[in-house]
Parts: sequence; structure tokens; C-alpha cells
Amino acid sequence: MSPIVQLLASAVALMMAMGIGRFALTPQLPRLIAEGQFDLTAGGLVAAANYLGYFLGAVDAMFARQPAQVRLRLHGGLWLCVLLTLISWAADGFWSHLLLRFGTGVASAWVLVMIASLSQQLASAHGRQRLGALVFAGPGVGIAVTGVLALGAHLLGLDSAALWLVYGVAALVMLLAVLPWLPRALEPAATPAAVNEQGHGTGIGRLGLVYALYGIGYILPATFLSQMASQQFHGQWQADLFWPAFGLASALGVAIVSLRRPGRTSAWLTTTLWLQGLGVLACLLGGGIGLALGVLLCGGPFLACMQLVMQRSRELAPHATQRNAGLLTACFALGQLSGPLLAALSSHFSGGLQPALVLAAAGMGLAGILAKGSSRSQACASLRPAG
Repeated sequence: MSPIVQLLASAVALMMAMGIGRFALTPQLPRLIAEGQFDLTAGGLVAAANYLGYFLGAVDAMFARQPAQVRLRLHGGLWLCVLLTLISWAADGFWSHLLLRFGTGVASAWVLVMIASLSQQLASAHGRQRLGALVFAGPGVGIAVTGVLALGAHLLGLDSAALWLVYGVAALVMLLAVLPWLPRALEPAATPAAVNEQGHGTGIGRLGLVYALYGIGYILPATFLSQMASQQFHGQWQADLFWPAFGLASALGVAIVSLRRPGRTSAWLTTTLWLQGLGVLACLLGGGIGLALGVLLCGGPFLACMQLVMQRSRELAPHATQRNAGLLTACFALGQLSGPLLAALSSHFSGGLQPALVLAAAGMGLAGILAKGSSRSQACASLRPAG
């Protein structure tokens, strides 16, 4: 089977599992609130349930060693994303949405960890690293698709239940199209323990902290962008343009970063983190210009940052890609889980998201400093004599 076809299938799998399974709540949030199913504070808790599921799915994925275990989580996660999205058509009220978003969180984490590991191993084995990097554009394209479908639903006057059904059918079509072409798991190669562990624990731990701070920072605009736009444009159709623009900017950011020369991963990672921090602050400006800057500065580096973190983890520990992908995704999920909880507290005590956005931007700034410091620490370690 052609590696190009398998990598393309991997991108579409992430397009479905992340763009629809993970992020369909964002364009739905204004509708669900307008329909009285819950308020903004409860919406933050529904999002938090999704990220809790994402965390648990990522932790579980770390321990999938054998091909049968990997295949079960990959295919099970894909089918669950489809089924739970379809079932969301019948959901009504806080608790039903919370439970369904929790389930899609688990499923999408399984898919992300397995696809991230399998696709990058495949790309490396066939010398297709740049094409492998483009797999991470899949979620951005998926976000754009969900945004365009939400815009169409708005123009047609469809409610949230009908849009869930549209999302579910789209997810099913994507899954059936790529199912035979997904990369297959192989028996793990035996590697000496010293190769896996020596000198990498501190680097991976620091990278996990960077990824957790990134999760806190980006998730606020990623979750509430559509709601902020809906408030700004008073529910008019123009508000639905911001989410697909976020997805397209994300996919473009991956394409740009994939063209970079090898090396200097930490410097690129620092830049993407600081750009996103500026984007979070831009959302505080209010108005269409502030939101547009938020889309550009948060959306553009969003998936590129994810790609760079995974690349950095392979540089630190090339023989533990799946374990570290699971570990880093779990750290990311913890950060994401903190974001909506922070938003719920901010909304409850201040009546808005402004305090939460300020803290999120500060977290992005700190993450960039840590990522930059990590590069210097590794350079010093490489100059230190062995023994």
C-alpha cells in the first residue's frame, strides 16, 4: 500500500476525529445557549468534560503496546466519534451533552495518539517527513468543514439537533472513505532500555509542562471563539465565518512550518507559542478586528505548535514515540481541562471571559520561555563530556 495514500488517510482520520469529534462543540455553542439548553458557565463545564475524556483517553493510549491494542483504539475511536456525534442529535440539556462530549473526548484522544505515532513512523520509514508533517493539517481542515456546515445551517435556519445530524453523516462518510487505507500497527521493535530512557526524562517532562500551558492558553479562544463572535455580531451569519477561518489558518500554519529546514525546533515552537499569546490578547480588544487578529494569531500557529511538540519529542526520545505522544497528549488534555474551568470561574465571578483570557495569554508567554530554555539546556548538555 502506498505510503502517500496511508498518510492522506491519516490526515482525513484526524480531520474527522478532531475537526468534528473534538471541535464540533465550538460552532454549536451559540446555538445551544440560544436554545436555552445551558448558559455560558455550563457550556464551559460541558467543554471541560470533553477535555477530561481526552485526558483519560490519552493516558490509556500510552499503554497500548501490541498491534491489536493499537488497532482497537484507533478503529474504536473513529467509530465512537461517528456514533456519539449522531446520537448528539437527540441530546437535550446539560447532562446529555456533557456525557456525550466526555465520550468523544476519549475517542478523539485514542485516534490522535495512534495516528500521530503510526503516521510519523510511516513517514520516517519512507523518507516522507514533510508529507508526514502535513498530516497535522487534517484537524484544521476538519474545523473549517464544521464551520462551513455551521454557516450553511445558520442560513437555512437549522437548529442544533439538525446540525449534529449533519456533522454525524459527514463524519461517517469520511470514515468509510479512509477505513481501508489507514496505516497498520506493527510489532514494536526491541530497543535497549538505556536508549529509551537515558538523558531524556527531564526534556520530555519540561516539554509536557510547555504543552500543558499551551493547552490552557489556546483552548479558550478555540472553545469560545464562535460564542464571542456571536455576541459581537448579535447572532448574524457573519459570526459563523470566524470558525472556518480559524481552521483554514491552522491548516496553512502546518503547511508553512512543514517547509522549514530541519533543526531549530525549539525556536520555532517558542515563536508559535508567543504568537498565540498575542492572539489571545487580541481577543480582548473586542470588535471584528480583535476577533480577526485572534483567528490569525491563534489559529495560524495552533496545529503547527502541536506538530512541533511531537517533532521535539521525537528528537528527545526517537524510540518512544507512542509512549511520549500519549504522555504529551495527556499533559495537553490537563491544560485544556483547566481552560474551560477557568472560563467558568471567570464567567461566574466577572460576567465575562476577560480575566481568563489574560491568564491564558500569560501561560502562553511562560510556555515560550520554557521551550526556549529547553533548547539552551540541551545545547549545554551536548557540550558536556560524557562519563
